[in-house]
Amino acid sequence: MTSMTHDASEITGGVDTHGLTHHAAVIDRLGRHLADREFPATVHGYRDLLNRLRSHGTVTAVGVEGTGAYGAEPTRVLTAAGVTVVDVDRPDRKTRRTRGKSDPIDAYAAAMAVASGRATAVPKSRDGTVEAVRVLRCARRSAVKARTQAINQIRGLLVSAPATLREQVAHLDRTALIRTLARLRSGTDLSTPLAATKAALRRLARRHQALDVEITELDAEIGPLVKQAAPELLALFGVGPETAGQLLASAGDNPERMRSEAAFAHLTGVAPIPASSGRTHRHRLNRGGDRAANNALHTIVPVRMRYDERTRAYVARRTMEGMSKKDITRCLKRFVAREIYNALTRPPAPQTSKADLAPAA
Repeated sequence: MTSMTHDASEITGGVDTHGLTHHAAVIDRLGRHLADREFPATVHGYRDLLNRLRSHGTVTAVGVEGTGAYGAEPTRVLTAAGVTVVDVDRPDRKTRRTRGKSDPIDAYAAAMAVASGRATAVPKSRDGTVEAVRVLRCARRSAVKARTQAINQIRGLLVSAPATLREQVAHLDRTALIRTLARLRSGTDLSTPLAATKAALRRLARRHQALDVEITELDAEIGPLVKQAAPELLALFGVGPETAGQLLASAGDNPERMRSEAAFAHLTGVAPIPASSGRTHRHRLNRGGDRAANNALHTIVPVRMRYDERTRAYVARRTMEGMSKKDITRCLKRFVAREIYNALTRPPAPQTSKADLAPAA
């Protein structure tokens, strides 16, 4: 690790992450560049990176790029060692145009962003039940997408299929359609459009059935994990395992990293953005934040608007005041975000044992 002579003191680290290697840099309290080096993205490489950082002084914090991707494991290793890790965005295009682009430059930029206070975001810890929920939901999401693609392809093939085949299944609902198509026999000669269409439809139907089984299995695995991670979240009106799983994945295993309810609102994209000018005072839609979490809130709100008496009374009152349904929905998403934040960050209720319920002697 190329370095200059310096006294052991407080230092700040920066890590530019990649798939196979990571480049680490060290600066002192004055921002002077002390050393930088490339490390392999392996268990030994992560330990070596940590030891080299500590060899230059007391590590106050380390800025890591891509803590949700290539930087996930370095973040876990550094956090487990008691080092404060800060999530750092990559330098913007303007900075790269003026300063250039290389791994050492990016690593030093990450360290400078932390030392100057420009980067303050606490990364997700990704070391608990919520991370397990996230990875399982990733598999479920792709299975649902593939199942939708399969049924769309089936319906597309049926549009141009020979009339004898199309009329045979025209009256069936989706469940019966899949079951019928999965039993089709095309024969060995696929040179005719009818035989080839039967073979294609049978394969797509069987794929749909297999994906149904896979999604059911994943739901059975994800449900208990969501309940274990946040039973208070599932207790909220309109929140089911699917929406709860997404909100948990967005918040992470350490929801306390969000400093306030307003920070969670920004994360989920429901914090109103001022758009006032002159005598016009208004707010506009926030298109930032985690759009999957925002979609989860958008799933909860219509359920409440239809079935929750408290929400229905609120909608009626705001409608009488002249507010549009779209604006009412935005307000409700903000309210729901507040309830969800409180459920995620509320300390778990103490377990009451039978001894606690026994009458005093």
